[in-house]
Amino acid sequence: MDTLLKTHNKLEFLHPLHGLSEKVSNWNSSKQELRCGLRKSYRSVRVKARSSALLELVPETKKENLEFELPLYDPSKGLVVDLAVVGGGPAGLAVAQQVSEAGLSVCSIDPSPKLIWPNNYGVWVDEFEAMDLLDCLDTTWSGAVVFIDEHSKKDLDRPYGRVNRKQLKSKMLQKCISNGVKFHQAKVNNVIHEEDKSLLVCSDGVTIQATVVLDATGFSRCLVQYDKPYNPGYQVAYGILAEVEEHPFDVDKMVFMDWRDSHLKNSPQLKERNSKIPTFLYAMPFSSNRIFLEETSLVARPGLPMKDIQERMVARLKHLGIKVKSIEEDEHCVIPMGGPLPVLPQRVVGIGGTAGMVHPSTGYMVARTLAAAPIVANAIVQYLGSGRSLSGNELSAEVWKDLWPIQRRRQREFFCFGMSILLKLDLNATRRLEIMGKGTIPLVKMINNLIQDRD
Repeated sequence: MDTLLKTHNKLEFLHPLHGLSEKVSNWNSSKQELRCGLRKSYRSVRVKARSSALLELVPETKKENLEFELPLYDPSKGLVVDLAVVGGGPAGLAVAQQVSEAGLSVCSIDPSPKLIWPNNYGVWVDEFEAMDLLDCLDTTWSGAVVFIDEHSKKDLDRPYGRVNRKQLKSKMLQKCISNGVKFHQAKVNNVIHEEDKSLLVCSDGVTIQATVVLDATGFSRCLVQYDKPYNPGYQVAYGILAEVEEHPFDVDKMVFMDWRDSHLKNSPQLKERNSKIPTFLYAMPFSSNRIFLEETSLVARPGLPMKDIQERMVARLKHLGIKVKSIEEDEHCVIPMGGPLPVLPQRVVGIGGTAGMVHPSTGYMVARTLAAAPIVANAIVQYLGSGRSLSGNELSAEVWKDLWPIQRRRQREFFCFGMSILLKLDLNATRRLEIMGKGTIPLVKMINNLIQDRD
């Protein structure tokens, strides 16, 4: 939903998903290469299908690379770069771009630096406008709608857009290249810290020296350290980008949440499960016959089984009269939400999922982490160029302090409190909060707060 339109297709975890580890094997029909933990992928060949056979579709995996000549890091020179960014996602490239604009030397390390991100991202348009990224949206809607039940709905008067992931990565790579960023295609296996620099030992045997190390590897948490038990909630979703005969939605508005459950009236077991842990439909209608449809469990602990979510989606599509003709992409998603912050401070700096920046009660991440990139970049530039003789630990501590000041940590604790409430809500409780405005934090007010959140 909102900031992250979630797109893992086949998932695998090197650390157990508390309560979910035994289910992961059921979600994966084959294994994908992982970087330190979690790998996202999608399948995108068009496959003929009937809606009743939706779950039997297995599109082929397709990976697409950008046609860029990347300037490569030369290990033979033995230079110490100012910043090594581990991970080439949106957050990592954003920091690399902004630090290099200040004239500092940057090396971006990723096993597939030219691979187009498999993730589909959805954002509020004004968020991307503020970051001068409007040209990276391929579709926009005038607003969004939330269906509370069969008789009630709420219109969200805020334009929404889908990110053109190819354009976004191309734009960021072009700026990095023009700023002199060097690239190294490998994984980072280990980091050895010295007083004034760190040594990043890569999978190809190359060691890269850097004054500051930034972990931008997402939920895999490759380098950033945690010292508390990791027991987050999980947002789980299944989505398809499909050609359909028709659909009932207004093409000028995206469906932010559809909590209606009339599609389950003939499925007592599904209806009972949904009443306890509800799921909603998230939909992006691109035309009258092309649409992205995603069934989502907002947050649960343990996470909802993928098979359950798929069954609910099939029942919903049948009830809505949506007949799938073909599927371009099918997507699976698991997003850890909440949980503890990493050790603060520590030598490796983090951003995005690895730094606990996913919104604990919504799963929002992309726009939030892109907005945080200048905070991290400005801190690195300021403290490296301050003329102060800071050790590596002292410099990293200052950056962490700017990323997670006490006010932002308190705000996150409040959002985690909101997640704890959501974990307790069944469908009826959600609707009571929506319609009657009762409870600790009425969900209607929560949605209003979230769509106005500029952090």
